[in-house]
Amino acid sequence: MFPGFLAVLLLLAPLLWAQWPQFRGNPELTGVSPETLPPALKLAWTWEGGEIFESSPAIDSGTVYIGSGAGELLAIDLATGKTKWRRKVGGEFGESSAAVASGVVYIADLGGVLHAVNAADGKPLWTFKTQSEVKSSPVVSAGRVYIGSYDQTLYCLDARTGKPRWQYESTGPIHATPAIEGGVAYIAGCDEHLRGIDLATGKELFAVPVGSQVGSSPAIVGALAAFGTYGNQVLAVNLKSRKILWHFENPARQFPFYSSPAVASGKVVIGGRDKLVHCLDLKSGRELWSFATRARVDSSAAIAQAQVYIGSGDGRFYVLDLASGRKLWEFDAGAPLSSSPAIGNGRIVIASQDGRVFCFGR
Repeated sequence: MFPGFLAVLLLLAPLLWAQWPQFRGNPELTGVSPETLPPALKLAWTWEGGEIFESSPAIDSGTVYIGSGAGELLAIDLATGKTKWRRKVGGEFGESSAAVASGVVYIADLGGVLHAVNAADGKPLWTFKTQSEVKSSPVVSAGRVYIGSYDQTLYCLDARTGKPRWQYESTGPIHATPAIEGGVAYIAGCDEHLRGIDLATGKELFAVPVGSQVGSSPAIVGALAAFGTYGNQVLAVNLKSRKILWHFENPARQFPFYSSPAVASGKVVIGGRDKLVHCLDLKSGRELWSFATRARVDSSAAIAQAQVYIGSGDGRFYVLDLASGRKLWEFDAGAPLSSSPAIGNGRIVIASQDGRVFCFGR
């Protein structure tokens, strides 16, 4: 019996973790999926709602969850594109994206309220009110929810009840999503620092000055944190020495990096408001390639095996070769794409600013 049971587990393994349950796919915010998708995708379905989407989708247990500019939280069947449920949950949803854990969906609105709802039917479970707007996405880890707010505070809440465990007050609005790794929350924001916060106590462990405000969420890989800044740079911080390891700046075009990076195979892939997708060497910051789009790139890339998937303000969804930056495929969505793609169960989902959700597959 055991060999047969093991064989079944091996067959199911890719499906068991082929999810994208939060912004950037995992608590480390690396934007990487283990799945293998074809270079040329096929449109599986389009969901049309008519309201702006700046929020990025999450995928869990065959369902896509995404918040709209109308304040609706949507659950869409990944296989068919049919609406499972849609609920007016709170105020307008901006860039804060859903996180799904243990049958609960968490998402914050621009009014500063974090909502927890039942993933099966969207019924409300609890809310928590911050003191200002929220664009950060919630991250769930070990029974706790972490989220930043423009009230300059990083909150740690009990995932089941919404009751505060602790809160850390920074010196500026926290725009980006916290990265969670090794018992530490890493946050960057408008106070021009990357900070490490102890998950157990909420106490600051360190602060690294980065010289500019930050809207990009840090990706954590080993002892490095990579992110973009409003000072037109991409930085890598060594988390052991707590010093900037390298910085990259486009020598020809000075524009901010608002997109969050994806990191895989020793490469950092990030979109810029210089209308380019940049690929940098993780160790040195040397540019390996760049790809030109027709508008600024605020969408954050997803990487699956040897391909990069990213949207652009030019309304196109691109598939690029990770090694060379060569364009493999593109899709004209007809409206700007600032939402970031999510990958799960052999499909990839992205939303547009004219109220459509697109799903692609084989």
